[in-house]
Amino acid sequence: MPPLTSRERVARVLAGELPDRVPVLMQNFQNTAYLAGMTLAEFCRSGARMAEAQLAAWERFGYDVIDLENGTAAMAEACGCQVEYPEHEPPRVVRPTLRSLDDLGRLLPVDPERDGTLPELLDATRRVQAGVAGRACIKGEADQGPFDLAALLLGPEPFLMALMQPEQHAGVRRLLEYCFEQVRRYALAQAAAGADFTAIGDSTAGPDVCSPRIYRQFAHPYEVRLAADLAARGVRLVLHICGNTTTIMADMAATGATMIEFDYKADMARCRAAAENLVLVGNVDPSTVIALGTPEQVLQASRRAIEVLGKAGRFILSPGCTLPATTPAENVEAMMEAARTFGQYHGNPDEPAK
Repeated sequence: MPPLTSRERVARVLAGELPDRVPVLMQNFQNTAYLAGMTLAEFCRSGARMAEAQLAAWERFGYDVIDLENGTAAMAEACGCQVEYPEHEPPRVVRPTLRSLDDLGRLLPVDPERDGTLPELLDATRRVQAGVAGRACIKGEADQGPFDLAALLLGPEPFLMALMQPEQHAGVRRLLEYCFEQVRRYALAQAAAGADFTAIGDSTAGPDVCSPRIYRQFAHPYEVRLAADLAARGVRLVLHICGNTTTIMADMAATGATMIEFDYKADMARCRAAAENLVLVGNVDPSTVIALGTPEQVLQASRRAIEVLGKAGRFILSPGCTLPATTPAENVEAMMEAARTFGQYHGNPDEPAK
């Protein structure tokens, strides 16, 4: 039979069926800007430039899912944070919106079509959707999850300190409720702009920063609500938490998210067992292996990920996190070659995965 299209390939994976080969999702906004000869500052502030660079990289490498984002500060800026745009680094928050939890009344609802760079990101989604014309899937990111966004609005240190003080928990939850609503609003706007999935990053809640108890108490409930709310509206959510998420993978799988992206620090076999019936996305080391390694190292690391995570389907090959800007093109090509060479399913692609 002829090879499946990217959309058909991903659809089979989401349905729990075996595609012709493992699909590839490339987390590469910095690298697309670099390969297109753009500074990150101009890329991150222009929907037209984002779309131009993303489409050029997709045409060059032929991966199955295009990941649209401009870093981790877009929602924070839309909510009132002061954000800096370095020429060759991702945007970063330099001043939070809130001085304390007593300032919650200052927070205003976000308009995704007006505030910060959200309109540019939605414009990029529309442009890429028109450019691929159904030939690839689009992950239009909804930026940060409620927990991550709350940490940016208050400042990471004051927010984490408030989590340790029971008398502050009522204010923390009011802040999380606000963040939940803004993330939900932007996720729906991404879907309306043409994204096949949306995604959130909630890495501040992960075990590299917070205990599993804090994650389960303050982050997980809002992730569950967001996944359910979006699913009720036909929108599929991808959840990303950086770092070693092995100890909370079962919790992440229970959020109701359509897919879980996880980092190279996590134990692949244990995560696969904890999320047996869920689509996992990952998890090749983006820096040491893909950005700084050889094509052969990328090929072998990708092969191992496929063998551990994708033998029975329900797997999309990807870097464990965003690729550094200067990642060599030949290493991106090596990941694609691994999917074509080692990611083939030789059984009947119409057969459900076991």
